Parts: sequence; structure tokens; C-alpha cells
Amino acid sequence: MGKITIKSRNYQLFHDRTEAASLLASELGKFRGLKVVVLGIPRGGVVVAEKIATLLNADLDIVLSRKLRTPGFGELAMGAVSEDGRVFLNNDVLLSMNITNAEVENEKQRQLGEIRRRSNLFRSAKAKVPLANRTVIIVDDGVATGATMQASIWAVSLEKPTRIICALPVGPEETIHELASSVDEIICLRVPPGFEAVGQYYYRFEEITDEDVIGILKNYRAARVIHEN
Repeated sequence: MGKITIKSRNYQLFHDRTEAASLLASELGKFRGLKVVVLGIPRGGVVVAEKIATLLNADLDIVLSRKLRTPGFGELAMGAVSEDGRVFLNNDVLLSMNITNAEVENEKQRQLGEIRRRSNLFRSAKAKVPLANRTVIIVDDGVATGATMQASIWAVSLEKPTRIICALPVGPEETIHELASSVDEIICLRVPPGFEAVGQYYYRFEEITDEDVIGILKNYRAARVIHEN
């Protein structure tokens, strides 16, 4: 079980993703200058990750992993597939739900198709950052069931980073504790009782498009080149 930091259990709303990111970055200040990699989960998580990466002077990238959905239970992850095709399987779910190898393979191919689509869109804007022997901070704009974040954690772990940190503005307490079992540390700013949906804890929660993500990645890459020179 990783270290759990919950800053508040109140219902206070964030103005927008940028404010949430600034508050999270304050909690992550100990990582500034340590050459960490901040990974945003597309799409909304990339907005949060970009601000955190800027404030920490860190590398920015995205997570293109996908959860493998359990047949008949779309929110239950039976595993995850990473961008390079490696698969993590949750054997407890496979056994309890009597999932066949054919069902796993069919779902893997469906999700690899979506990864290829996103890779074609996003990787032209920014090449993938290697994660081996790096401290990795995985970021989203919030979690509900946590299935997408869990899939991202599983996929990132396959690349053998030194440490995995999960950083979130908001989420339900049960999910935060479940995710903590797969990371070295998890930080969540607000864990309100009776949690329902991420968007209800933001005054502004605009839809983020693929074009927005591409723009963020291109601009960050350009800014890093200027900074390094």
C-alpha cells in the first residue's frame, strides 16, 4: 500500500482544471528539479498535467494505455494494454468472472485499435518519453470508479519506473484507497462524501478535444526546447 495524502474532505469546487493543477503542483513541490515525468490521461488530464509539469520543470507526456473491459461489466477492468502492446491481466477478475482467453484477446485488439488511433493523432506532436528508471507522476482531472487510472498505473508499471505517484484533484475515498495499492504514493486534494461525478466539483469543466491535446503537447515541446537552449 502506497502513502496516501488526502488534503480535504469538503465540497469546495475548483474554478477550473488550471486552478486544480496549481494546487496539486504545490503538493508536489518536493519533486521539482528531480527530472520526473508527468503523464496526463487524455483528454482532461493533459490540461492538469501540463500545468504541473511546467511548475515542476518536468517532462510532459501522455498515457495511451487502455483498460480491458470485463464482458458485461464495462467499468470493471480485467486488465490493461500499454501503448507498445504489453498486457497486464487482473487474474482475480479473470478467475471470478470465468473470462476466456478469446474474450481477453478480442478486447485487447479493440483497445489496441483505439491506442493506434490516438497514437497517430498525438505522437506526431510529441514523441513518447521513456519511463524506465524515472519517477513518474500520473495525473487526471479526477476519478470516479478509477478504472482508467488503474489501467494507466498497470501499463506504466510495465516500463519499470523507479517510483509511481498518482496525483488527483478529486475522487471518492474508496477509489483513492484502492488505487493506493498499486502506487508508491497517491495525493488527492479533495475527497468529498457522497461523490458522484468529477465534473460536479468544477465551476468550469469544458470538453477537451483531441486538437486541444495536440496543441498542449506541441507548445510544451517547443517551450522545453527554448528553455534547454
